[in-house]
Formats: sequence, structure tokens, C-alpha cells
Amino acid sequence: MKQRVHSLLWKCLFLVTITLCAYSPSFSQEDEKNTTEFGFTTGPIVALTDLGGHAGKGTTFIKDYNFNTTKLFFGAYFDVFPAPWLGFRFSGNYGTVEAFDADIKEKGGDEDSRFNRNLDFRSAILEGTAMAEVYPTVFLEDDPEDVTGRLRPYGVIGLGFFHFNPQGSLTNQNGDTYWVDLRPLHTEGEGWIAGRKEYSLTQLNIPMGAGIKYFLSDNVNIGFEIIYRKLFTDYLDDVSTTYIDPNLFYQHLSPAQAAVAVAVSNKAAQGYNTPSYEPGDKRGTSSNNDAYFTMGIKLGIRLSGGRSERWRNSTHCPLLRF
Repeated sequence: MKQRVHSLLWKCLFLVTITLCAYSPSFSQEDEKNTTEFGFTTGPIVALTDLGGHAGKGTTFIKDYNFNTTKLFFGAYFDVFPAPWLGFRFSGNYGTVEAFDADIKEKGGDEDSRFNRNLDFRSAILEGTAMAEVYPTVFLEDDPEDVTGRLRPYGVIGLGFFHFNPQGSLTNQNGDTYWVDLRPLHTEGEGWIAGRKEYSLTQLNIPMGAGIKYFLSDNVNIGFEIIYRKLFTDYLDDVSTTYIDPNLFYQHLSPAQAAVAVAVSNKAAQGYNTPSYEPGDKRGTSSNNDAYFTMGIKLGIRLSGGRSERWRNSTHCPLLRF
């Protein structure tokens, strides 16, 4: 899997380089130069993992979105536009995601086992992305230089990396809740059991989505976009396969760590008076990787553009002049 991801990364970088080179002759003209833009983004961020959800089987799409787990993310970006219809964006984002089995409403279906599992997680996410933006309505425009008051829809796709660190909650004898890092506890025997590799906290993702941009003036625009991240890990929430024999924790960890690992890895009996799951019982669904998505509100400021034949990053939509 790691080799396939790296191969995809190099192929995409190669395509980006070729595209930039294809447009480079126009940049050398005295009356033209790249249009650039910087801006800021904020909005909701939501994780779609093995935890939480709604009735039926769990999924990694909007069906299992629990509204109360919505958090805010913040980001900044820099855009380079070699052509009116094409942009290359480089961005950095920060936010927090979480999920709770306790949010599930029992209805007597597949969701009951997830509710009884009683697991939860939270994680900060630090992300960097490089994406291509495509503005298809440019090809329908008669005057791209007429900017103010115009709309332009676009699609985005690219490659990114993100750092995460899943934590799970525990409640002590005084009723106080505290959070512990889960990866060092090897809750599913990652690195100990054959076939279960220890996962990395920094990984690649594929961001993809769509948005719309509106120019308030020649140099200031606002926008809204939804970007979904395809992940190559099922351990964003530290839940993926089956429960393990708790004796393994005492074989590989210190006594104090092992006690915490036993408590945080199997919480089905805590608070719900249900039997605890046994080693080998299903804990997660490894066939579906985790995901997360953002709904961003953007403020962009253009820094530069062509001199005599400057294009502007917007169209009057739905009004189009040919």
C-alpha cells in the first residue's frame, strides 16, 4: 500500500510539473505574469470513522455524521493561477475531530453492537495540501476581465499529508474524565500480532471536492467549498479490527501502561451493564478506511496579475456573455 501511495504521489507531481511547464512561455511576456492569491479558511470539520454513527451498518460517508461532533478548523492558503481556468493551491489547516459510540441511538439493528462497544476518540489534525483547482465556466465566458460581482464554481483534487494523534477517554474513581494517547498502548496489538503493523501518525491523504467563489471587487473574493479526504488508514480513531487478549498488554507494556490499555481498549462493560467483548470479537471494520471532511468559508486576496490583458478569477454566473 505504501509503495502504491508513493507511486501515486510522484505521478501527480509529474503531471503538475508538466502542466506548469506547458504554460511557462506565456509568463515570459512582458505584459503578463502569474495571478496569485492568498487567503484564510474556517468552518466545520467532521471525522467519519468506525465510531459513532446512526442506524444500520457503519459507513465512512455522510450517513453516519453525528452533528454534535462538529468542530471548527482554521487554515491559510496560497494560490498560483497559470491560466484563468486553472489554479494550484498550497494550504495548511488545523482542527480537531472526535466521535463517540454513546451518540448512537439504539433501534435494534446493527448499530446496537456499536453502541454497546462504548468507545470514543478525539484527535488534533495538522494538515498540508497541494491541490489543482479547475474552473470550467471560464470556457463559456466572453470577458474574463470583468470581475466584480461574478460567481465561479470550481472543482479541486490533489495530495496532502496530515498528522494525527488519537486519544481515548477514561473516568477515574472520582468521576473525573481524562484522555490518554492510544497509539503507545497498542490497543489492537499493532506491532505485536502478525499482520497488524504499527500505524504512522503522519500519513498521506487525497483531498477532493468542489466550491464556488464570488468576487466582491477586483482583488477580494469570498467562497465556500466542501472537501472530502480519502485516507489510507483505518486508525484515525484507533479502531479497526478485533479485540485482543488483555494478557498481551502485560507482556509488552509496563504494569501501569497495561492497566490503562486494558481499561481503554474494552469499555463495553463501563456504564451500560453489558458483558465485555472477548478476544477475537469484532471491534472495528478494517475493510473501510476512515475519512474526514471540511466545509470551508474562504476569504481571498489577489496579489498580482497581468498588466495589459489581466484576467480576473470570476465570471458573472449565471449571466454569461459570449
